[in-house]
Amino acid sequence: MAVEVSDAPEAQRYEARLDGASEVAGYAQYIRTTELIAFVHTEVSPECEGKGVGSALVRASLDEARAAGLRVLATCPFYAGWIARHPEYGDLLYQARSRVSD
Repeated sequence: MAVEVSDAPEAQRYEARLDGASEVAGYAQYIRTTELIAFVHTEVSPECEGKGVGSALVRASLDEARAAGLRVLATCPFYAGWIARHPEYGDLLYQARSRVSD
Protein backbone atom coordinates (compact mmCIF):
# COMPACT_ATOMS: atom_id res chain seq x y z
CA MET A 1 0.00 0.00 0.00
CA ALA A 2 1.58 3.29 -1.13
CA VAL A 3 1.08 6.51 0.81
CA GLU A 4 1.28 9.62 -1.37
CA VAL A 5 1.86 12.95 0.39
CA SER A 6 1.38 16.35 -1.20
CA ASP A 7 1.37 19.93 0.04
CA ALA A 8 -1.99 21.72 -0.19
CA PRO A 9 -0.90 25.31 0.56
CA GLU A 10 -4.38 26.72 -0.04
CA ALA A 11 -5.57 24.60 2.93
CA GLN A 12 -2.31 25.08 4.89
CA ARG A 13 -1.75 21.37 5.25
CA TYR A 14 -0.02 18.32 3.88
CA GLU A 15 -2.40 15.63 2.71
CA ALA A 16 -1.87 11.89 2.42
CA ARG A 17 -3.74 9.52 0.15
CA LEU A 18 -3.49 5.74 -0.15
CA ASP A 19 -2.79 4.21 -3.54
CA GLY A 20 -3.86 7.28 -5.51
CA ALA A 21 -7.33 7.47 -3.92
CA SER A 22 -9.18 10.77 -4.16
CA GLU A 23 -10.16 10.88 -0.48
CA VAL A 24 -7.68 12.15 2.08
CA ALA A 25 -6.42 9.46 4.46
CA GLY A 26 -4.74 11.97 6.77
CA TYR A 27 -3.40 15.47 6.98
CA ALA A 28 -0.91 17.64 8.87
CA GLN A 29 -2.05 21.23 9.45
CA TYR A 30 0.67 23.89 9.47
CA ILE A 31 1.41 27.59 9.78
CA ARG A 32 4.26 28.74 7.54
CA THR A 33 6.39 31.89 7.56
CA THR A 34 9.45 32.71 5.47
CA GLU A 35 11.74 31.11 8.09
CA LEU A 36 9.57 28.63 9.98
CA ILE A 37 6.90 25.99 9.58
CA ALA A 38 4.86 25.12 12.66
CA PHE A 39 3.03 21.79 12.59
CA VAL A 40 -0.02 22.26 14.78
CA HIS A 41 -2.30 19.27 14.20
CA THR A 42 -2.14 15.86 12.55
CA GLU A 43 -5.10 13.63 11.91
CA VAL A 44 -5.44 10.20 10.28
CA SER A 45 -8.84 8.76 9.47
CA PRO A 46 -9.66 5.78 11.72
CA GLU A 47 -9.82 3.29 8.84
CA CYS A 48 -6.29 4.29 7.77
CA GLU A 49 -4.60 4.09 11.17
CA GLY A 50 -1.69 1.69 11.40
CA LYS A 51 -0.87 1.95 7.70
CA GLY A 52 2.03 4.40 7.96
CA VAL A 53 0.01 7.46 6.96
CA GLY A 54 1.13 9.61 9.91
CA SER A 55 4.79 8.70 9.51
CA ALA A 56 4.64 9.38 5.77
CA LEU A 57 3.14 12.82 6.44
CA VAL A 58 5.86 13.72 8.91
CA ARG A 59 8.76 12.41 6.84
CA ALA A 60 7.63 14.06 3.59
CA SER A 61 6.85 17.41 5.21
CA LEU A 62 10.12 17.49 7.15
CA ASP A 63 12.09 16.58 4.03
CA GLU A 64 10.40 19.49 2.22
CA ALA A 65 11.12 21.82 5.16
CA ARG A 66 14.79 20.83 5.01
CA ALA A 67 14.93 21.41 1.25
CA ALA A 68 13.33 24.86 1.68
CA GLY A 69 15.69 25.82 4.52
CA LEU A 70 12.85 26.15 7.05
CA ARG A 71 13.07 25.57 10.79
CA VAL A 72 10.35 23.39 12.32
CA LEU A 73 8.20 24.08 15.36
CA ALA A 74 6.54 20.81 16.37
CA THR A 75 3.61 21.91 18.52
CA CYS A 76 1.66 18.84 17.40
CA PRO A 77 2.40 15.98 19.84
CA PHE A 78 2.57 13.45 16.99
CA TYR A 79 5.28 15.48 15.23
CA ALA A 80 7.20 16.07 18.46
CA GLY A 81 7.15 12.36 19.32
CA TRP A 82 8.11 11.29 15.81
CA ILE A 83 11.09 13.68 15.71
CA ALA A 84 12.20 12.46 19.16
CA ARG A 85 12.29 8.90 17.75
CA HIS A 86 14.13 10.03 14.59
CA PRO A 87 17.04 12.19 15.77
CA GLU A 88 18.28 12.66 12.19
CA TYR A 89 15.55 15.31 11.92
CA GLY A 90 16.40 17.05 15.20
CA ASP A 91 18.54 19.67 13.48
CA LEU A 92 15.38 21.11 11.91
CA LEU A 93 13.83 22.08 15.25
CA TYR A 94 13.35 25.75 15.91
CA GLN A 95 15.45 27.21 18.70
CA ALA A 96 14.50 30.58 20.20
CA ARG A 97 17.33 33.01 19.61
CA SER A 98 16.23 35.74 22.01
CA ARG A 99 18.61 36.51 24.85
CA VAL A 100 16.10 38.76 26.62
CA SER A 101 15.39 37.94 30.25
CA ASP A 102 13.33 39.57 32.97
